[in-house]
Amino acid sequence: MVELKTEESINEMRAPGRVVAQALAAVREAARVGVSLLELDETARAVLAGAGASSPFLGYRPQFAPVPFPGVICASVNDAIVHGVPDGYRLRDGDLVSIDCGAKLGGWVGDAAVSFTVGRPRPADVRLIETAEAALAAGIAAARPGNRIGDIAHAIGTVCRSAGYGIMEDFGGHGVGRTMHEDPGVPNEGRPGRGMQLRPGMVLAIEPMLIAGGTDEYRCDGDGWTLRTVDGSRAAHAEHTIAITAAGPRILTAL
Repeated sequence: MVELKTEESINEMRAPGRVVAQALAAVREAARVGVSLLELDETARAVLAGAGASSPFLGYRPQFAPVPFPGVICASVNDAIVHGVPDGYRLRDGDLVSIDCGAKLGGWVGDAAVSFTVGRPRPADVRLIETAEAALAAGIAAARPGNRIGDIAHAIGTVCRSAGYGIMEDFGGHGVGRTMHEDPGVPNEGRPGRGMQLRPGMVLAIEPMLIAGGTDEYRCDGDGWTLRTVDGSRAAHAEHTIAITAAGPRILTAL
């Protein structure tokens, strides 16, 4: 069931969205060679605590997970696509890092992700990240009343496939509201004109996940959470929570 949010509710959802944006900015600033993923998690925790927000990630345990998630960020490095568990790994020169973060404030949730490089970037990583961001922008642009879920999926998939990248199977965007994962699902590839019609009041997390090697396959680490590319190639993840309004899409997780 899809809950349509009122204009007042969408305005309220901007608060947790802003906290997520601040946390991601702080983590990106702190991400330097030698810094551990646990230290990045602590950075995000401090931002959430300072805003009086809680984490929808911490303790989250869907059916596939053997244990609750232990962090407030997902920290995925190099060939890790999503759901990376923050641990003692220390960042190295040239690492590609994807950080996913959520915040709950005032009963509402915000969810966003960003990818960046640490130290000297590889040109191939820069292109991968730029394409993920372009795919996200294309998906957001398609999130207009009267369009359909398939239009968002098609816009994202066209950007990714045209650049020669793979698209992670089985995972995509989702509705956001009182909880982190709500209906409807938002695939990262699909046919235009298909799926649920988009209406004002829908709030969606749109999140392309790109695999540099061109395959769509992934594998799960022994931690039960971290999803990695099968071919060992690098991955990038970009995400915003957006509201569909009569005037067009409104990004709720921007600074």
